[in-house]
Formats: sequence, C-alpha cells, structure tokens
Amino acid sequence: MYLFYTPEINGPKYTMTPEESRHCLKVLRLSIGDTIHLTDGKGRMFECRIISDDSCCEVEVVNVTENYDNRTYALTMAVAPTKINDRYEWFLEKSTEIGIDAIIPVLCSNSERRTIKRERYEKIITSAVKQSIKAVHPVVKELTLFKDLIGIPFEGDKFIAHCRESADKKLFKDVVNPRRNVLILVGPEGDFTEEEVALAAANGFKEISLGTTRLRVETAALVACHTVAYVNQ
Repeated sequence: MYLFYTPEINGPKYTMTPEESRHCLKVLRLSIGDTIHLTDGKGRMFECRIISDDSCCEVEVVNVTENYDNRTYALTMAVAPTKINDRYEWFLEKSTEIGIDAIIPVLCSNSERRTIKRERYEKIITSAVKQSIKAVHPVVKELTLFKDLIGIPFEGDKFIAHCRESADKKLFKDVVNPRRNVLILVGPEGDFTEEEVALAAANGFKEISLGTTRLRVETAALVACHTVAYVNQ
C-alpha cells in the first residue's frame, strides 16, 4: 500500500505536487492504472487510480473511507522538549505510529531546551504517518509557556505526570478511561516544580504516575501515549 500525505485534496481528481509526483513516478516507478492511497491527515483515506503520469501525477478518487483510523478518542500530549533534540524527534515518530492527535511543546521552569524546530518536527511526523499507514496527521503546536498551557480550554480528561511525592498521585493505567479525549502533561529532565504541579492541579489536571521506574522524558511520554491507546482497544 503506497500512502501519500495530501492535506489539500478535495474533489474527484487531484494533481500531486512535483515532489510527491517524483517520488511516486520515479522512485516507486508507478504508472497509469496503478492504485495509490492519499490521506488528508484529518481521518479520511482516499483510494485513487493514477490517470496521468506526465510531469505531475494526476489521480482520480475511487473510494473514500471516513475515520480510517477508527479512533473514539483524541489524544493531546504536552511534552517539554528534551535537552537532546533527537530524543524528542524519536517521541514524535513513535507516538505518531501509535496514534496521537496533537503535540504541544511546553516550556517549563526546569526546561533546558527552550527552542524547537517545528518545520523539522512536521516532516518527521509526515514520514511516520505514511510509514504506519495513518489517516490522522498529528498537529505540532507552537512552543507554549506552562502557565499559558494549563489555561487552554480542553474538553476531556487532563493529567500531569510527575515524579514528586504526592498523596493525590494515581497510577495512570488505573484512572484513564476509554472513549475520552485526553490531555497529558510531561515535564522536562528536571521534572515539574512543586509550584507547577500545584498550579496544574488547581486548573483541573489530575496527578499521575507512570510506574515505579524513573523514565526519560521521551519514554514517559510514549508510555502515556501507549497506555491511552491500549485502554481504547
């Protein structure tokens, strides 16, 4: 199955971009009559047939599948960028493969990395979408201050994962519910401060633990992502 990410697709026919056309016709060596799949990244999967293989590849839509990923929840991960950027990129790739809707890089008091490469993140996610045959392309938000993030309106369950001692902290797998939209906060290498945890709790975030092992940022974020996917199977 050959999948291409085409967010602007609309209508019974579509002309692929020069870059997509080159990959389709020159690299994959597909031609008129061959079947490919396109996704708009919003849940729709288009089965298409190539009808022109000139300078740009033109296709006609044969069938459209709505809600191809068939998920009954939306997952937003607010994760502090890691000191080593490769680790954050690994999280983006793997969470996309598992299933996620939005990533919000969050700037915390203990953050060591205070910039992001959003365009590069988008490319990594696009590649993961195509590799794992997904119809939902996760959105990468702008780098957001912690104090601004916790005030963003959200319809669903909100959690903050941290390593501090707290009587209110529950094991995530015991409190996450299926078929519910979820927002999960994961902090930087130095964890959230006590003030940040308290502020999040005051704004409706439930305190959670991801287990007894101290995990790296990207591992903790991926464990949380997989837990949500697992309870929704």
